[in-house]
Amino acid sequence: MTAEGGRMLGVARRMLGRIDLAEDAVQEALVLVWRRAHQFDESRGSAKGWLYTILRNRCLTMLRSEDREMPTEPQAIDRASEGALVDAAFDRLPTTADLRGCLEGLDEATRRAILSSYVLGHSHGEIAGRLATPLGTVKARIRRGLLKLRECLS
Repeated sequence: MTAEGGRMLGVARRMLGRIDLAEDAVQEALVLVWRRAHQFDESRGSAKGWLYTILRNRCLTMLRSEDREMPTEPQAIDRASEGALVDAAFDRLPTTADLRGCLEGLDEATRRAILSSYVLGHSHGEIAGRLATPLGTVKARIRRGLLKLRECLS
């Protein structure tokens, strides 16, 4: 990291144009290097070339996904209620998206539980507490809802 970290950050910053994204790209590239170290083959090229290839691919992936991400100010997240965040996430789905159509096919409680889990990252226990619903009911709703979504999307 000390040998190549600064250069990697510079390359990522030039590709992404933002320091915060560049730092994320370098961190994710280093994690990938750590996880895939066993795949490195020195007969195919240098370690530095392999490292920068992983970084480049990570930056390109981030650039491609940037069009799909909608930045949200942290203050707006703090101000908004959780129900509003879940509703906003659902409303942002394009009306022609298959996922939206399948989610609309679910009952309100099931849809809200699934979106709370995926959008807000809440555990089943947290969802049960916030919705004032028994934990077993929340788990059953999410399980049945995910099965219906799988069936609908396949």
